Amino acid sequence: MMFACRSSEDANSTPAMAKAQGDTAGTHALEASAQPAMKSEPSKTVPAPAAAAPKTPAPAPSAKETKAQVGLGMFGTGAGGGGIGGRLGPGPGIGSIGTKGRGGSSMNYGSGIGSAQAPSGYTGSVRVHPNVARLTGKKDTSLEDKPSTSDAEPSRKADVNPFVTAAEDRLSTFAVDVDTASYTMTRRHLMEGALPPHDAVRVEELLNYFRYTYPDPTPSDGPFAVHMDAAPSPFTPNRHLLRVGVHGKRLSISERKPAHLTFLVDVSGSMGSPDRLPLAQRALRMLVDNLRDGDTVALVTYAGNVRRVLAPTGLERKALIHAAIEDLTAGGSTAMGSGIELAYQEAMKTLDGASYSRVIVLSDGDANVGKTSHEDILKTIQGHVKEGITLTTVGFGMGNYKDTTMEQLANKGNGNYFYVDSLMAARRIFQEQLGGTLEVIAQDVKLQVDFDPEQVARYRLVGYENRNIADRDFRDDKVDAGELGSGHTVTALYELELKPGAGAGLATVHVRAKKPRGVNASERAYPFVASALAGTFKAASVDLRFATAVMGAAELLRASPHAEHWSLETVREIARAATPAGNAEREEFLALLEKARPLMRGVAAR
Repeated sequence: MMFACRSSEDANSTPAMAKAQGDTAGTHALEASAQPAMKSEPSKTVPAPAAAAPKTPAPAPSAKETKAQVGLGMFGTGAGGGGIGGRLGPGPGIGSIGTKGRGGSSMNYGSGIGSAQAPSGYTGSVRVHPNVARLTGKKDTSLEDKPSTSDAEPSRKADVNPFVTAAEDRLSTFAVDVDTASYTMTRRHLMEGALPPHDAVRVEELLNYFRYTYPDPTPSDGPFAVHMDAAPSPFTPNRHLLRVGVHGKRLSISERKPAHLTFLVDVSGSMGSPDRLPLAQRALRMLVDNLRDGDTVALVTYAGNVRRVLAPTGLERKALIHAAIEDLTAGGSTAMGSGIELAYQEAMKTLDGASYSRVIVLSDGDANVGKTSHEDILKTIQGHVKEGITLTTVGFGMGNYKDTTMEQLANKGNGNYFYVDSLMAARRIFQEQLGGTLEVIAQDVKLQVDFDPEQVARYRLVGYENRNIADRDFRDDKVDAGELGSGHTVTALYELELKPGAGAGLATVHVRAKKPRGVNASERAYPFVASALAGTFKAASVDLRFATAVMGAAELLRASPHAEHWSLETVREIARAATPAGNAEREEFLALLEKARPLMRGVAAR
């Protein structure tokens, strides 16, 4: 396997906005026997402190080693809901949802302006903004199932990577991550006038949401190319920022292998609002419309019971697939574990060595009944990855939304984690970036950055806290890592404290990756070149400057201790100067920063 490292310039394009359409003819669903239900996911507890230490205690691990061993800790958070969209025209209007505080989980439905038709299950009126439908009044929950014993989300504590002294530990090792859910959730919170919970802000997912113009790999490069550049930090004197970028080869439609997809759709009572199941249905229709001959779709649902709605069906029967999706309705409790078992049974039917098999879970992550534990579900998913079936999660809704659950499922399934708050978000995932969503070009991709202690005093990886890998496991091909899809890019930023004269060779990036379904990984090394170090921040590439703004915003939003003296105004100035006219993604980011300004001032004043 061959890879390449080279420089780049910025040239972003505005996403296309094509409208997906499909047939809605009726169909008969096939019933599957009921499966055992699942209990609500327990929160992890912290063990009591050990008794007195032995006479000769073992040396304490370094801060970085401790972080690599922590993994995903769990603690409860929650938030109140905001406005729910009503119906706008022929389809569901997607309302925005705000939140109130942390740890609660009570729901508070907001208000808006205008008028629209209220969805079933709600009392009060619906008022409409030009782009958003919002519901006034209260939700009628008399016909819904009782919520799980704890609506608070099981969430990991937002630990932040520490600075590491290069002379003591020169290696930084992590798995690639192309998830983007954190950005979409952050956007939704800010658009509704609330700051996101600190734990929901994952720096790497905000960075990787945006497109950067890394050079495409050449035929001799292999599946991806690696890029590095650096510049003085605009936030902290005497520090530099190092960007490491990986850009995957983009495969044409003809090069893509057939895809066998199993949609596992949560149709429990919690999915009844317009921003959940109705939006998921429209997203699935969009995905189906972008598949091609040779692909197949199966459909499984779960609530109190599980149901095989559609066996693996080819695209020549697209009308039947659309009709099965349209016939879904919400109601009942949530037996996620049983649904996953049935979904894998369907996925196994089309598993072969010449195509890709993927389970796509569409849910709010809430699981409140069933005998299968959360840990057992994760083990099941990881076991099927070894057989060649990956799993992607797509989240919907807010309030009782389980972000950590959905992220963990995707991580164990060697898939991607997305969050959909609008048709625009669905279009981005299932239309504009469908190739990367379906086609894996490299798996178990690990990066290890070797810092030269003669040139680097200290370093800090910004983000990727739950993707850290022990340095000793870098060349252990049995250790699971991330996957890279067609056309995917991965961006990581380091804060550095450089010594005088630093330049060429200050860092060397080692990359290990396997071919899809491969067993043994190959490795390449990329040394930093002196010309990639800009003399001033303004002289840095446009992409590096914009990525710096995104990273800075994420650090401020999650209240990172390293950003205590950083300024949102500085972030805005950097982002504005790095946003070309007509770049819709970056212009949206600027708008979000405007939304964040008064909210962060309010937090600082308290």
